[in-house]
Order: sequence, then C-alpha cells, then structure tokens
Amino acid sequence: MHEGYSALHRGAAWLHLAARGRILARGRDRARLLHNVTTNEVQKMAPGEGCYAFLLSPQGRIQADLLLFCFADRFLIDVEPELREKAIRHIRRYIIADQVELEDVTPLTGEIGLEGPGAAAALAALGAPAPDRDYSHLAWKDSTIARASFTGQAGFRILCPADAAGDLIRALESVGATPATAEDARVVRVENGKPRYGEDIGDTTLPQETRQMHAVSFSKGCYIGQEIVERIRARGHVNRKLERIELEGADPPPPGTVIEAGGKPAEITSSTYSPYAGRVVALAYVRE
Repeated sequence: MHEGYSALHRGAAWLHLAARGRILARGRDRARLLHNVTTNEVQKMAPGEGCYAFLLSPQGRIQADLLLFCFADRFLIDVEPELREKAIRHIRRYIIADQVELEDVTPLTGEIGLEGPGAAAALAALGAPAPDRDYSHLAWKDSTIARASFTGQAGFRILCPADAAGDLIRALESVGATPATAEDARVVRVENGKPRYGEDIGDTTLPQETRQMHAVSFSKGCYIGQEIVERIRARGHVNRKLERIELEGADPPPPGTVIEAGGKPAEITSSTYSPYAGRVVALAYVRE
C-alpha cells in the first residue's frame, strides 16, 4: 500500500492540484452573471462562502462543474484542468451588457489539497485556520484555505501565489503530511463514490443522473438549463443514476463495460482495485 494512499485514509496527505484551472470574475455584475449561468445560488453568497455548481447547456446537459468561492471584490472559479478554457468560453458567451471581466490566473497561482482524517490537525500545527463549512474559506497569510475535497475524504484546498507553493509543501511535510500521487487520489475518490468530470460526468450528462444535487438550487431564479432540470424534477426520475458498486475479483473493468448491478444493467465510468475494501470498486450509471 502506497504511503500517500494510507495517509489519505489514516493521516494527512497533500495533493498537487496546480494544474486545475483558476479563473477570477470581477466587475459589478459578476454575481448576477454567475447566478444566471450556474445551477447553484450565487447572488445570496457572502464573502467567505462558496459552493459546488454546474454549467449547463440550454438543453440541461452538464458542460462543466466548478467550485465557486466568493470574495468581497471577486469570485474565484476553480475547475478541472481540461475545463479551464471551456468554462471561460461558456461564461463569456453570456456576457452581453454585463460589466464582468474574467481573468485566467492559473499560471500565477498554486493549489494544494490537504486531505485525510489528520488534515485539520496538520493545519492547526501550522497555526492555519480550518474552515468548518463545506466550500467556506478563510484567509491565511498570502493564501486562502477552503473546505473542499478532491477525494471525498475530509479535506481542504490551499490556494496560494505560484511561487509560494514549494515553501507551503515543505511546511505541510514538516507537520507530518505525506505526498499522495494522482493515482492514490483517484483510488480514494472512486472508493468514496465521488465523480469527476471527464470520467464520470460528461457533456451529455443530466444533473439528476450524477446524484450530486448539492450542486443545484431549486429555490433560485432562472438560469441556463433550468427548464430541463425542473421538468425532470416534476417527472420524478431519470432513466439512469450514478452509483458506487463493488465487484468481485482484482481486475478493474475498463470504462464503457456494461455489467449487471442489482439485476439492472450498469455502465462503468471509472473503476479501481481498492486495498481498503479488498476488491474492485467502481462508479457506474445504473439503469432505473
């Protein structure tokens, strides 16, 4: 068992997340625009708060998922690496008369995950604050610490200037945090049933299919794709839903494999051997 994998389960592990896209939204109409193009509540968000949300097509299909962090004078949009340019293009498409500027600050910034049951203790050992509500964030020195997890374990994101990342990693290791590889993180993510855009969610997926409904507000005003989301809610179901399943054996089936789960056909999106479970775990869309 790799040390990073073990630390994610039993201690504190740090993750390289610098490749993720980080985009600033400024301007007086920033909250209104982001409210209108995302599935979650933005206009009522106060500085220090955040959320997880989807960008939808007018047909209600997920074009991107994102973390959205509210500051007094800006929003920070945090996305998967391959969604960086796509998210900017999607949002810009709806800037008409709005006073909003988008700036890609990915090269100027660093991002480190700190996850596992010992993550909060590691922050405390550094004298750093640990936000206690999902997606909330606090300032620390020249960085921002947000409560957000990549793997589904208890954890945080540390957003910092790019040239501060190395010192920050050394500080985390000095209080016992262990480096976790991308594969360590992927195994734990699948174990926890946490989907990732590009593997388990794509541009034809409907929000209700993902079971990630903390990304959707049903009490906000209109937004792109809302009509379809509301129509599905009124109908009461979708034809498939993403589920975590366990499989016998040690060989993870490739994406696209169709198996039977609970007597229903299921299409695998991501799978891995779990040392923790002692078997293969997978995410799959199971027919309803």
